[in-house]
Amino acid sequence: MTVTDLPRLEPMVELEWATAIEQPRDVGKAVRPADIRTAWVHRAPEERVLALFRSARELYQPVPSPWWLRAVADGTLARRSDGFLVEDRIDRLLARRPGWEYVPWAADGESGYWEFMPSEGGRSGHRIPTTILNTDRHSGWIDVLPAHSGATPAPIAVAGLAGLRARMGEFEAVR
Repeated sequence: MTVTDLPRLEPMVELEWATAIEQPRDVGKAVRPADIRTAWVHRAPEERVLALFRSARELYQPVPSPWWLRAVADGTLARRSDGFLVEDRIDRLLARRPGWEYVPWAADGESGYWEFMPSEGGRSGHRIPTTILNTDRHSGWIDVLPAHSGATPAPIAVAGLAGLRARMGEFEAVR
């Protein structure tokens, strides 16, 4: 048997990426975004994370990934730590307000979100509570989904932490 007879092994970017975003088993115990920043994408050198992300994105779309990584890769956010800062500032604001809970088990690769639990009941019984999540779709980095039952409403784009702070009364109004 010669070297040319051996099977040729190629890296599987999809598997590599799935491993890169894998969260710890005890993610459900997280109470803030910083608690789930333990995956490879959070700790590895940023250049390596971006290189693997771009390789995965060349092969398939969409690539499960944190909002901040998509923003860094697209050049709309300077670095990963800026994304962490956005998440931490939202968390500090909401931690001081009653009724908000951090939910760490978001879609694959995402950073989690916050729910306003008093909005869950509403007049019609059970519904999806008002939700705050981070996004890369605009430079305010924050979207709000109003409490709803049935079809998911279009997200409300919020102009950063100042915009969120200014509109908290509106978002917390339980209808």
